[in-house]
Amino acid sequence: MGTPVVAGADICKYIPQRKPIVMIDSFYGISEEQGNATSVSGLTIGEDNLFVEDGQMIDSGIIEHIAQSGAMQIGYDSISNGRPVPLGFIGSVNKLTINRLPKVGETLNTTIVFEAQVGDITLIGATVKIGDETIASGKMKVATK
Repeated sequence: MGTPVVAGADICKYIPQRKPIVMIDSFYGISEEQGNATSVSGLTIGEDNLFVEDGQMIDSGIIEHIAQSGAMQIGYDSISNGRPVPLGFIGSVNKLTINRLPKVGETLNTTIVFEAQVGDITLIGATVKIGDETIASGKMKVATK
């Protein structure tokens, strides 16, 4: 992955969430791929994570991680362009496939692609990997305020 451009406590400058529900711990920046803004964020799953049960993250934790990965891209872009970080809300989750649940100690690397935007609604595509293994993928509509 390389070196994150934002990591640790600095993540909270770019997203509206606060501990104990912060679900990303690294951000590797934004690039343009095929005309779409794309970013990668990460999370090493700790035993104390609110979404961990019996040593693994539950499915709602993956959904929240995807949402915060999208929020991080929006927040990073907003601050980079002199705007405040907007509040965001999950509008819908579509075509979500979870191949397996991650375990404590594993690191998620999530690619977010901004596929379309209409007003304050953004459609994102997400791919969640551990190493080379895709453990989840899907689409999410995010509304910002």
